[in-house]
Amino acid sequence: MLSLVIPIFNEEKLIDELVKRTITALESFITEYEVIFVDDGSTDRGLNKLLNCRRTNRRIKVLSLSRNFGHQAAYTAGLEHTKGELVAMMDGDLQDPPELLEEMYRKIMNEDLDIVSGKKTGRKGNRRRNLYAFLFHLLFRKIGEIRNMENCGNFSMMRREAVDALLMMKEKVRYLPGLRTFIGFKQGYIEFVRDDRLEGSSRMSIRKLFILAADAIFSFSRFPIRLCLILGTLGTVVFMCAGLYVIIAKATGLAVVGWSSTLLSIYFLGSIQLIFLGILGEYVYRSYKESQNRPVYFVKKYYEGGSEES
Repeated sequence: MLSLVIPIFNEEKLIDELVKRTITALESFITEYEVIFVDDGSTDRGLNKLLNCRRTNRRIKVLSLSRNFGHQAAYTAGLEHTKGELVAMMDGDLQDPPELLEEMYRKIMNEDLDIVSGKKTGRKGNRRRNLYAFLFHLLFRKIGEIRNMENCGNFSMMRREAVDALLMMKEKVRYLPGLRTFIGFKQGYIEFVRDDRLEGSSRMSIRKLFILAADAIFSFSRFPIRLCLILGTLGTVVFMCAGLYVIIAKATGLAVVGWSSTLLSIYFLGSIQLIFLGILGEYVYRSYKESQNRPVYFVKKYYEGGSEES
């Protein structure tokens, strides 16, 4: 059986088309499937529309969270409720074409892979968002400590063994594409051009995208903390040389004119220290979140088959 996890947040206008295209795509290549829609605390009528869809297709299941916990938490909730031997992840804004699920299925079965990810070769739509995504993947490729995940997002399909391994990692600050690559297994890719949204504007604001990028970088790279060490060392060397120059200037009777260089030095050191504190603060914050050991999400109701589980 194939389980498909789709997180939803205020996507009322897209529900009908999303369900229609997804079910049509699944039934074109597989008979046993379940689609788990994770309602991530929506405030529109999206949940009601999903429940109406359940009345005509009981393979549609709806996991309603108690509030908005975020994209990665919603995916985690859905993954933990899957039952299939194969599990797929797909965004609910139709930017990930459900028609490509068949290609993922064929590739994972024919090539005996454990994980198949969708690798974006291009993006339609908002140019500014596309630029931010390009810059993030470029930066992550340079400083990240895991490889072969550039231009890969949540869109993927995994065997049960890979899903179980992924769910064994219990960190609270999660970046699933990175974790999916980190667990290893035999991985492959399909290439596609990511579509623009069918309706409305993106639920992932620029601020949320930057937070997600920070989670990825601070979770899978030591570069920020090493940058602090490198800059600190360079600063120490530069100011030791400057101190040596001042001593020699004093000894030779050369007068030090003005205070501009002193003020610039103070501002430079102060700025560097603030940057260091900010970077260290990011790591401390993530350590604090892990030490709290709070659940990643809370389920309000789970609509499965003919029952409702709270």
